[in-house]
Amino acid sequence: MSDNARTSWRCLQRPVKFALVGTIGIVVQFAVLEGLTALGCQYLWATGLAVEAAVLNNFVWHQRFTWYDRGYLDSAQTGVRMLRFHLSNGAISIFGSLLLMRWLVGQLGMHILEANLLTIAACSVMNFLASDRWVFPSPVKTGARESSRSALGILRTVPHQQQSPLRERDIDEGGSCGQRQP
Repeated sequence: MSDNARTSWRCLQRPVKFALVGTIGIVVQFAVLEGLTALGCQYLWATGLAVEAAVLNNFVWHQRFTWYDRGYLDSAQTGVRMLRFHLSNGAISIFGSLLLMRWLVGQLGMHILEANLLTIAACSVMNFLASDRWVFPSPVKTGARESSRSALGILRTVPHQQQSPLRERDIDEGGSCGQRQP
């Protein structure tokens, strides 16, 4: 495999993992939405609960699979990540879904599951960016992490010796694949 192909694959690995987890989340969300509406739950309430079930499912998978290499898994740090995940991905998914579902189903009369699939697609790009930059920040960006820790006031600083060592291939120096900062 050439260096360009390896670099391209490294750049695509995380988005592919994110999409895979998102697909699992879609199945969870659809199952909960279908189940709740079949039980007579109003579609907007069912949508909110279904999105929350998917958000919790996705957080666990992203923590353990998509961004496993970014470490910091003690309970306080996991709690902060979950809070950030809900504030970003949860808020984007829930409010985006509710607004779009209200418009697509309530105004345009679209089928609930079709409308739900469109809302998921519309929210996914913003969710990836929020997760990659804020929920599971890169270990290279320690200044941003330290300031966010002190702003939240709930995380203690992890001594350098407890952090997992970085390898050159793990570092995304320019913030996007294949670009280096001058």
